[in-house]
Amino acid sequence: MDIPRNDFKRAIAEGRQQIGLWVTLPSGFTAELLATCGYDWLLFDTEHSVGDPMTVFEQLQAAAPYPASLVVRPASNDVVLIKRLLDAGAQTLLIPYVQNANEAKAAVDAMRYAPRGVRGFAGLTRATRYGAVDDYATHAEKELCLLVQVETKSALDEIEAIAAVDGVDGIFVGPADLSASMGHSGNTGHPEVERAIEVAIERIRKAGKPAGILSLDKEFVRRCLDLGTVFTAVDVDASILVRQAREIAREFKG
Repeated sequence: MDIPRNDFKRAIAEGRQQIGLWVTLPSGFTAELLATCGYDWLLFDTEHSVGDPMTVFEQLQAAAPYPASLVVRPASNDVVLIKRLLDAGAQTLLIPYVQNANEAKAAVDAMRYAPRGVRGFAGLTRATRYGAVDDYATHAEKELCLLVQVETKSALDEIEAIAAVDGVDGIFVGPADLSASMGHSGNTGHPEVERAIEVAIERIRKAGKPAGILSLDKEFVRRCLDLGTVFTAVDVDASILVRQAREIAREFKG
C-alpha cells in the first residue's frame, strides 16, 4: 500500500489558493459534516479547544473519505504531542507560537525520523495503515507538511530566519496573540495590527514561503488574499453556530 498523498502540501507549494475552516468542536460527527461543505482544508484545533489526540484521531477518521485536506494544530511545539498526532495519521501540522528559527528547527526535527530528526518510530499506527504502507519510515517525510505560526511582535522580526529553516513548508500569521503583543488585546482589527499582518504576509512571500491567515473579518480576508495568502481560513465552526443560532432566535423572538 502506498502512503497517502498530501495534496495540501503540493497545492500551497504551487501557490494554489486553499480556503479553509477552523474546527474547534472536537467531534467526529462535526468533522464529517464540515468535510462535505466544500472547503479545501479543515483545521482541527487542540490549542484553544478541548480537543486532544484521541478526539483528533476520530476527526481524522470521520473526515478521511471526503476531499478536504486535514490540518491539525497541536497544543504546543512539543515533540511528544507532534509524534502522537503524526502517528494518528495527521500529515499537516500547524505549530503554534514559534518565536524563532531554533523553535522552527525543533518542530522540523519532531516531524522527521532519525538521523534527520527525533520522531519516535512505531510500526502499527494509523499513519502506517497499521503496517500496510510499504516502507513508511522512508517515504513519510515527503508527504508531511509543517506550518509554523508567528503570533508576536518578536516572532514577526524573525520571519526571514524562520523561513530559511529547511523543512518549514509555510508560515501562518496569528492575529489574536499578535494583537495582544502589540498592546491591542482582543482587537485584531486595530489598524496597527492589520498593517503588521499585511507587512508580514509580504515578507513571508518575499522569503519564498506560502503565507496563511485566519480572520472572521471578510473584508480583511479579501485584502489578505490580494496580498497573496495561500492557505486562508475564513471562519470558525463555533462562530458560525453561535451567529446563526442567535440570528434565528432574534428572528422569531423579535
